[in-house]
Amino acid sequence: MTLGPVMVDLAGIALEPEERELLAHPQVGSVILFARNYESPEQVARLTAEIHALRTPPLLVAVDQEGGRVQRFQAGFTRLPPLREVGRRYSASHGEGIAVARQLGWLMAAELRAVGIDMSFAPCVDVDYGVSRAIGDRALHSDAAAVAELAVAYVLGMRDAGMAATAKHFPGHGAVAADSHVALPVDRRAWPDIEADLRPYRRLIANGLPAVMAAHVVFPAIDERPASLSQRWLGGVLRGDLGFQGAIFADDLSMAGAAAFGDIAIRARLALEAGCDVLPVCNDRASALALLESLKGAPDPVSRVRLVRLHGRATEGGELQTDSRWLTAVAAARELTDRPALRLEPERPA
Repeated sequence: MTLGPVMVDLAGIALEPEERELLAHPQVGSVILFARNYESPEQVARLTAEIHALRTPPLLVAVDQEGGRVQRFQAGFTRLPPLREVGRRYSASHGEGIAVARQLGWLMAAELRAVGIDMSFAPCVDVDYGVSRAIGDRALHSDAAAVAELAVAYVLGMRDAGMAATAKHFPGHGAVAADSHVALPVDRRAWPDIEADLRPYRRLIANGLPAVMAAHVVFPAIDERPASLSQRWLGGVLRGDLGFQGAIFADDLSMAGAAAFGDIAIRARLALEAGCDVLPVCNDRASALALLESLKGAPDPVSRVRLVRLHGRATEGGELQTDSRWLTAVAAARELTDRPALRLEPERPA
């Protein structure tokens, strides 16, 4: 059985009988976990093993574990700082900032790989324009070149731990105030002003970026549809101009930023036509079932190959907590999380 394009979620900390049936559907290819699915490292390791055992090739299991306010698994995992703190360290010392970015990328991914998670949707490579509350301290820096340099280090750290990175939110969510979870953001900048947001993607793609998540943000100067549903953005700019060959995830199709463009079947069709490989439908089981009912035919074989490449890799090493690299990385995370950061730029309102 191949991996289908639909990504679904689960209700609780163990698989329900109806969820086993859901995950057996040929149009399902991946599962996203949330805080409600987590109780302990041991519990989530059992859950991921059970999910992986259901299919061949195994379903992908993903989570959002950026750090800061976006860290789904907490007790039993290292508390990770928001990425803005990495950018502040970089502003104080470029070398130290790059080193800690790689350490934290490795730490985040290594702890998740230890419990069987294939992917974390990280890093956030949106440029911080001081506008977006939804992004805010999730952004690495206000300078696109700094974001690019730090993101490459972070992604290499994830790669060291056996995890494929997903850069988000293409082409950029940092210059709009609206949150695409609850509204449709519109970025009215002209093309020359948008190009800076692509700089991190150019650097990451040159370094073998495995996956991208597309934003539910409309750029009227480019297309009337949000980037996640836009052939011009995904097929033209991302695949054509930037030469990206990896997997493209739509942002959650249940979000308000996508809902303005039709029912779930229409949104999914637009996303697939635009070039998305994965269609997440989160916190809306009825819509997920309706989408599965609407999809016909075999999944695209090229997309399936892209998804299989995202499975987590095994890495050499023994118990993580006795690994000297883990101990060093945990100390770096605690320093950024627990101590006041050196602030070389003015604070902006949250």
